[in-house]
Amino acid sequence: MLVKTYGSAVNGVDAITISIEVNVTLGTHTYLVGLPDNAVKESMLRVESAIKAIGFFMPRTKVIINMAPADIRKTGTAFDLPIAIGILAATEQLIELSALQQWVLCGELGLDGSVQPIRGALPMALTARQEKFGAIVLPQQNAREAAVVEGLPVIGVQSLLDVVKILEKPDRARPVQHAAHDWFCQPPETGQGDFADVKGQEPIKRAMEIAAAGGHNLILIGPPGAGKTMLARRLPTILPPLTLEEALETTRVHSVAGKLNGNEALIRHRPFRQPHHTISHMAMAGGGINPMPGEISLAHNGVLFLDELPEFNRSVLEVMRQPMEERRLTISRARASVDFPAAFMLIASMNPCPCGYYNHPDKDCTCPPGAV
Repeated sequence: MLVKTYGSAVNGVDAITISIEVNVTLGTHTYLVGLPDNAVKESMLRVESAIKAIGFFMPRTKVIINMAPADIRKTGTAFDLPIAIGILAATEQLIELSALQQWVLCGELGLDGSVQPIRGALPMALTARQEKFGAIVLPQQNAREAAVVEGLPVIGVQSLLDVVKILEKPDRARPVQHAAHDWFCQPPETGQGDFADVKGQEPIKRAMEIAAAGGHNLILIGPPGAGKTMLARRLPTILPPLTLEEALETTRVHSVAGKLNGNEALIRHRPFRQPHHTISHMAMAGGGINPMPGEISLAHNGVLFLDELPEFNRSVLEVMRQPMEERRLTISRARASVDFPAAFMLIASMNPCPCGYYNHPDKDCTCPPGAV
């Protein structure tokens, strides 16, 4: 029997709907085709264990699983759930199949049949709404994140058995009720100090206010202990609040990178990223075999703070040139090319000399003139 289910794959900060066709015929082997990576190939072991754990059987006949479009590389573990449901439906262990043509299924399976959280739930939900699917089924931990997409029912599940019961009787589905506007109106918890707590430092405070108002980049030069880092960390508290559109863009990047707090459905405060000076250029810009966002993109709509600027590798600083000019970053690989957003404020700090006390009113600089 041939059955088709629908999953979703992350591509950059967007998602692509993947149709998963399962056909059970005479034979003795399982074939998984459609350019799956190792994580997807290993899903068959998880799927078999999960199906047996909830009281169903894994067919011992020939099983062909095709993931289309076949020319797109399939990565990640979010395909476990649609593959398992496809196998159950193809072996006629599921009777009611009407919802399979209308729902997108995403989730990683545990060996006990539990459904584990995944990355990129928000872009998957946005794509499902755009393509007019009836609902999206996700792990319970990702349900609040995806529910900020209005106009798409989001069903959170905890186990494969929950999905089977919902498919058999779709009336049992209880979509997560969570409006983006209501969540966005709640006051954010930034966890940062307030700019209003800074005493004195009037000239630099005025300069930072101007930079915040215009979205300008800023460099702070002064001796150790002058308050450069303290002031930079408080800058996001005087930036204009995020709009709902900016919050969705920012949340989408953090969702793809797996940096989203499980209790936070929508990022409501501007990001503040402070990478260490030993960071590599790939970690700063993003990339990898399957390109992921770097610190530049994680600071989108927020602040990227480089403490002790001269200590950063030259290649790291050079890789920031184009993103700062174009407000986006394109990462090209042999198999694909993806775009990441990169609209951020750059705040840097540095000492005036290696010892830090050049032109200090009380302490003498011990650096030779060449070092200064």
